[in-house]
Amino acid sequence: MSQISRSYKLIILDRDGVINKDSDDYIKSPAEWHAIYGSLAAIAKLNKMGCKVVVATNQSGIGRGLFSEDTLEQIHQKMQRELAVVGGSLDGIFYCPHHPDDNCECRKPKPKMLLHILHKYNMTPKETLVIGDSLRDIKAAKAIGCDSVLVKTGKGERTLAKYADELQDIPVMDTLAAVVLLLYYNQLYN
Repeated sequence: MSQISRSYKLIILDRDGVINKDSDDYIKSPAEWHAIYGSLAAIAKLNKMGCKVVVATNQSGIGRGLFSEDTLEQIHQKMQRELAVVGGSLDGIFYCPHHPDDNCECRKPKPKMLLHILHKYNMTPKETLVIGDSLRDIKAAKAIGCDSVLVKTGKGERTLAKYADELQDIPVMDTLAAVVLLLYYNQLYN
């Protein structure tokens, strides 16, 4: 297993299962959005460490007709409000609204969304860490040369059980908070 041993300037987070509790029925309203314990404080810690923090999320519920882009905006406003309460913020939120059958270029595991983020913030893959709970997050990161971490929250445990061979060189941690703690100590002592 590779290690997370350097400082990163840009942290790209998947949303569902990393920041908030996930659902196989999708997060379709602000009322259904609930932060994973410790995730918002972890983002605030990344802010204090000087990292840019953005979300890159597939939101096929829009393409499936389960909710609108306006509703997604309301969900993200709730996330930002709750994050502000603990002193944190996001530098950007990027999403793919397409149905998987649309075969778009922005839906992870394709890397277009991540490439767009790197370009927007003028970052290189070596300066960037992607944190997700699914194989598609890890594959998108690998496709452009970014380091990545799989967290066990959300669909992480299921992903690890199903794709253990494909993930054997990827660090696996319990939560976003655990990843951020490791990044903090790396920044202090390296």
